Amino acid sequence: MSTHHHIDYVELPVTDMTAAKDFYGAAFGWNFEDWGPEYQALKGCGLEGGLRKVDAGPPRGGTLLILFSNDLDASERAVTEAGGEITERHDFPGGRRFHFLDPVGNELAVWTKA
Repeated sequence: MSTHHHIDYVELPVTDMTAAKDFYGAAFGWNFEDWGPEYQALKGCGLEGGLRKVDAGPPRGGTLLILFSNDLDASERAVTEAGGEITERHDFPGGRRFHFLDPVGNELAVWTKA
């Protein structure tokens, strides 16, 4: 159900649809609904969204999607085994997190409670 002024949908721009689907499926177990070669809807990720085919890679430093994990170390292993690149790790009041780049250059983060 959509709520006024709440995040309702998210799209990740990707230059290589196959690499992005392989990565997110392997790292987080996400599934996809095929809407053609230019778009894949995200399924099983906790928020409605999709992968949108673009010609140029996304710039770093834009919107940051942050996923929650019950086991941050296992999530980090899954990201690296799927081909992601860890770019930073840090603790903060109440938890810790890591940032990573997916194979097409999107930066995301994963966090857990302290």
